Amino acid sequence: MREKLEQIKAEALRQIEASDALEKLNEVRVNFLGKKGELTAVLKGMKDVLPEERPKVGQLVNETRAEIEKILEESIRKMEQAVREAKMKTEVIDVTLPARKNNVGHRHPSTIALEEVERIFIGMGYEVVEGPEVEKDYYNFEALNIPADHPAKDEQDTFYITGDILLRTQTSSTQVHEMEKGQLPIRMIAPGRVFRSDEVDATHSPSFHQIEGLVIDKNITLADLKGTLAEFARELFGESTKVKFRPHHFPFTEPSAEMDVTCFKCGGKGCRFCKGEGWIEILGCGMVHPHVLEMSGIDPEKYSGFAFGVGLERIALLKYEIDDMRLLYENDIRFLKQF
Repeated sequence: MREKLEQIKAEALRQIEASDALEKLNEVRVNFLGKKGELTAVLKGMKDVLPEERPKVGQLVNETRAEIEKILEESIRKMEQAVREAKMKTEVIDVTLPARKNNVGHRHPSTIALEEVERIFIGMGYEVVEGPEVEKDYYNFEALNIPADHPAKDEQDTFYITGDILLRTQTSSTQVHEMEKGQLPIRMIAPGRVFRSDEVDATHSPSFHQIEGLVIDKNITLADLKGTLAEFARELFGESTKVKFRPHHFPFTEPSAEMDVTCFKCGGKGCRFCKGEGWIEILGCGMVHPHVLEMSGIDPEKYSGFAFGVGLERIALLKYEIDDMRLLYENDIRFLKQF
């Protein structure tokens, strides 16, 4: 039995010495020390050994196992160290190289413009109110003094879902919801996405954003409207900005006007940006029509108000001198990085 154990140990040491990879050393462990290994087979044959000889044979088997394990563990440790050293030589890290910059995103130019507008009006005591994008025809048109046979209803090319449900064409519908609550006075702006069946080009899109404003209180006059919007223009485009109001027509306001601001590129002298006129149209506005107040349950004899609406994309295009609205939606990182 001693000779057999010596042969097993000699063969194990020979295979360990001949191994050139960790996988082969693991194979040696399994072949000699595993459940079906050579030493385990010897222990299973103990039943054929005389009872008085079994303690000695068991001790010899354990000594042989211990010697093989010791040499095997030492060989594995040396081979792992050699593998690690070789790996370190091939995977050299140059700590002097510049670090890779993380690509951190930032706000979209339209978002920057929206937050600027919100900051200006919140500073004047206004509340930011949001409304549904899927709206009833009543709130989008009828409650704003645009009945079914009104020409303005045809001009807007509305996306209808059913005969009474549509994608809103203006955020003025949010103003109606607020007026119906009857919580006066009202000082609010309603930013949001709107939809119209327009062809896509440099200045039009079927989906864009508007910011509508509304003030309802006692003794509100056209002077309040002009003063508010003049202050808004100065805050947005600079202290030297001047405004001009031109008569216009909107179904939900009377009187109505369009507001121009002096070209912030040339200061009103005339340039390519303002097409030589010195003025740039910026928004539409007017005093809330008495019939609109009545339909929302507000007494036009006691209360009056003004409303205005501006396209968010238009502000972004003017403020950042962008000449094509489509650039705002194309998600070209080369364009967006400029902001």
